[in-house]
Amino acid sequence: MERADERLPGAGQMRSYAAALVDRVTARGRLPLDYSVASLRLVDMLVDGLRKGGADRERVRGTLFGLGAYVGEVLVRRAGGEWVDFDEEQRAYFGQPVGVRMPDGRIWNPVGKVHNRFEVGGPQESLRTFYLVLHGRARRAAA
Repeated sequence: MERADERLPGAGQMRSYAAALVDRVTARGRLPLDYSVASLRLVDMLVDGLRKGGADRERVRGTLFGLGAYVGEVLVRRAGGEWVDFDEEQRAYFGQPVGVRMPDGRIWNPVGKVHNRFEVGGPQESLRTFYLVLHGRARRAAA
């Protein structure tokens, strides 16, 4: 893992990291980031705006991490997940230092999902759908 990533917050700091992002975003634009599932559509739009605006990934790395912290905090607050620090193998696999463990033991990578939304875009990378699918409230269409 790169040295720069070591400065990213650990699991115990993710709630306050997400809160700081919410404070910045809501103060500037009065966007309703209220930790609801519905607010994940807004996160989709924010990431799409960065993507369509031609933002360089390195320049928006911190913003993407903050949005991933927010998505993860929605999982924690609404679906009973908990922030966990990834071990070395998980860091290598997910490319992130932290994730969310769901009550059934599954581990999810909301920060990575936000990065995927930025890189790929489109409905298959929707953060709201990510929540609904992993929480069992939506079914993926059969291929």
